[in-house]
Amino acid sequence: MIIDPTLTSVATLSAGLLVGRAVLGFAMAAHGAQKLFGWFGGHGLAGTAGFFEMLGFRPARMFAFAAAAGELVSGLLVALGLLGPIGPALILALMIVAALAVHWKHGFFAMTNGIELTVLYATGALTLAFTGYGAFSLDALLGLDALASGPIAMLAIVFATAAALGTLALRRPAESPAA
Repeated sequence: MIIDPTLTSVATLSAGLLVGRAVLGFAMAAHGAQKLFGWFGGHGLAGTAGFFEMLGFRPARMFAFAAAAGELVSGLLVALGLLGPIGPALILALMIVAALAVHWKHGFFAMTNGIELTVLYATGALTLAFTGYGAFSLDALLGLDALASGPIAMLAIVFATAAALGTLALRRPAESPAA
């Protein structure tokens, strides 16, 4: 029997999506738990709010809570494979803000606090937004697979990008003293 190597079963593709979703989703959720609860060596909401204040996001506690809750919720949605492109779109919005507000000025690599990690998270999120979560997801179990359509994914991505840019427009960094 000759097996066509170009054919991949739905189960194999879904298993790959499950692995990617679990890693991306739980990593993002853990990142949010660091900010929100101080778990996993994080600074908790008070420390995160102080950092957001330095970045010019005011009121800092509100922005810090929104970012932390967004990371936690989006990560869990992705890991569970629930609600189609909503979780990936939230991740994308958060990563756009993080990349432009914190990491851009440091170049690409994570070693120098660059955008590398935000690009990887955003790319994983975009991939899942366009491919859907696969057969091993709550969406499949609950019959919500229709949420993984191209038009819905595009709408979610456009909305997420607009929300990220709107958030960045609200930022008021402290002015540097004149040299």
